[in-house]
Amino acid sequence: MAKKKKPQKSISNRRARFDYEIKDTLIAGVQLTGAETRAIRQGQADLKGAYVTAKNGELWLTNVTVSGSHLAPIADEDKTRSRKLLMKSREIKQFIEAKDQGNTIVPLEILNSGKYIKIRIATAVGKKLYDKRATLKERDASRNIQRYSHTNN
Repeated sequence: MAKKKKPQKSISNRRARFDYEIKDTLIAGVQLTGAETRAIRQGQADLKGAYVTAKNGELWLTNVTVSGSHLAPIADEDKTRSRKLLMKSREIKQFIEAKDQGNTIVPLEILNSGKYIKIRIATAVGKKLYDKRATLKERDASRNIQRYSHTNN
């Protein structure tokens, strides 16, 4: 008997942590169709280039690619459609105020471990080029320290 493949717990946006300095994070619900839900549970979503916009007092998740499978087909025009974020009005106002102050709202990861599919979003400030270089230097230095400590033990 074949083992059932376990669903992926989360789909992360690694580029967001490199390009932005993350401030406040929050977990929000996402309004999805059945085929999109099934595709995300199978790990067929991509947050590359995704962002959050504010329209009419609501937050919308834009440019998330959800590619369907043969079990749950999704039309080409619906793969990157805008999806409404489900949050409390107090939280929406807080994020809209942060956006008005010049911050960016970026999606960090899609969580699908429980009954519902949620998304972790954050307010962030874009890093400058020299900040990105400093991040790379710190990462390389920590790797070298880890590598050196493992060889001496």
